[in-house]
Amino acid sequence: MTTRYGAGDWIFTILVHTVLILLVIVTLYPLLYVIFASLSDAGQLISHKGLLMKPLGFSLDAYKSVFDNPAILKGYRNTLFILVCGVTLNLLVTSLGAYVLSRKNVLWNKVFIFVIVLTMFFSGGLIPLYLVVKGVGLIDSLWATIIPFTVNTFNLIIMRTAFQAVPESLEESAKMDGANHFTILFKIIIPLSMPVIAVMILYYSVEKWNGWFYASIFLKDRELFPLQLILREILIANNTDTMSSGAAAAEQFQIGETIKYATIMVASVPILVLYPFVQKYFVKGVMIGAVKG
Repeated sequence: MTTRYGAGDWIFTILVHTVLILLVIVTLYPLLYVIFASLSDAGQLISHKGLLMKPLGFSLDAYKSVFDNPAILKGYRNTLFILVCGVTLNLLVTSLGAYVLSRKNVLWNKVFIFVIVLTMFFSGGLIPLYLVVKGVGLIDSLWATIIPFTVNTFNLIIMRTAFQAVPESLEESAKMDGANHFTILFKIIIPLSMPVIAVMILYYSVEKWNGWFYASIFLKDRELFPLQLILREILIANNTDTMSSGAAAAEQFQIGETIKYATIMVASVPILVLYPFVQKYFVKGVMIGAVKG
């Protein structure tokens, strides 16, 4: 059976496709601009005006300067430590909390959920948080960017909803076979909830990778700075002197412009590479938390 489209349907289809194409262009062009600028010759980039549609005088000098900078490599090392340890701790504690809150026979379950959700809207503030972190001796420690942020309430609610969707009959059968709660969680609930686990990995990974604000508050030792804090210093403080110290003043300014874009790419590529591997789980995992309350 052939579907016939009227004039109004065609107009609507064309309008929707036009809007979507414009959205793609608006979203994609800034990324392409950064890529082209990072691969351009510094002098040609400075003198260029208007849209940038390709690299200007292909050059990898900016990337060489970035990877020759010891601060970038230390920042990568610190960020990877925060990412691996932080996401592991996030997933472990969030899974345990979501499992407890998803059980129907937990005493005061609704009270716990209410108190947890309340923290999404009200917090003690930055100064009390700093005093707590300082009081437990975490200042100038990478753990200061991990332990205080072990659980994200929004992620906990999404995971709890996913765990509730697992049939109770599976849990009852496991208990009859002698399984305890840890066995049920790690061998039944989590394997059946991999879409939402993938979403949690993505959420927590992006949060850890992009985190710079709390690092700037809790970390004073430059040896402990994560990559994003170094990137912020380069972009906002315009501090690229250590990466272009061998050039004259005018040359330093030119090279510094391309170094900024190269540093953005170096800091962004890992997350861009991670996303395609979890994208197929992303929509399904998010919808689990959206459909059921």
